[in-house]
Amino acid sequence: MTPALPDYAVVTTTADAESKARFLAAEVIGDRLAACAQVYPVASVYRWEGKVEQAQEWRVDFKTRGALVERVAERIGALHDYDTPEIIAVPISAGSPGYLAWIGDETRGAP
Repeated sequence: MTPALPDYAVVTTTADAESKARFLAAEVIGDRLAACAQVYPVASVYRWEGKVEQAQEWRVDFKTRGALVERVAERIGALHDYDTPEIIAVPISAGSPGYLAWIGDETRGAP
């Protein structure tokens, strides 16, 4: 059984430069796949190729409809320059009705 998609979700990725994060945000928003993207710096600690690494990265949180999560992930993957970019989605279980309606309205024109 396939789990039901949430009505709304936040899709997250990271980039190694602010300009790259803003580019990803602008492209996905421009495609109407998300209504909003927030870009902010994060300090990441992770294991990569057997070593613990630390890096300054830029996180991008996209607010979208659940039905668009797969398309957002595909678009991020197509644009991203990491070998294995972080692309995760978290359902939005609650939110102000007006804000959630706005997300829906802004993503209805997705091709």
